[in-house]
Amino acid sequence: MKLAVIVGSTRQNRLTLKQAKWVQAEAEKMDDVEVKLLDLQDFPMPFLDEPISPRYNPDRKIDDQVKPWLEAMAEQDAFVFVTPEYNHSIPGVLKNAIDYLTSELNHKPATVVSHGTVGGARATVQLKEILSESRAVVIPQQVAFLGLSEGVDDDGKLSDTLAANPYGPAAALKTALTELKWYSDALAKARNA
Repeated sequence: MKLAVIVGSTRQNRLTLKQAKWVQAEAEKMDDVEVKLLDLQDFPMPFLDEPISPRYNPDRKIDDQVKPWLEAMAEQDAFVFVTPEYNHSIPGVLKNAIDYLTSELNHKPATVVSHGTVGGARATVQLKEILSESRAVVIPQQVAFLGLSEGVDDDGKLSDTLAANPYGPAAALKTALTELKWYSDALAKARNA
């Protein structure tokens, strides 16, 4: 499985990068998983202003700034969208990046790992709906992380206390990644059939 871990915030001093590094490190422990961290800071894109929805425009002319993002996403088999919660929702930069996508998510599994007030749960609910409309196969498991600033260091290492909690974020992430791999393997067979 080629797995993209998407850093869904571009703010200075963002906690989202720490959380994404944690997800990346845990996913890299799995067999047959190739992980790529896709940081939206590395994909600066203008706000979507195409005259027709990209999904329905056969004559689409893609902005040169957007092509690297679309190509990076198209190469992947599965996705973990790591997002903070801003004003009970997802960051605008993440929504904009998703709005550019057309077939890159089709029949590929995705999940959400969030943080913020109430663990980013409201952002997760909205993001899962957006991803579903984008034709991703959104799996039921997700991770809502409370106390991220104290729970994960700058290198993405989970605190010993949280790592030892059998019902904490480590267990939730392991379950989500295991399910994501199962869906990815099954959907890859179906896409290739």
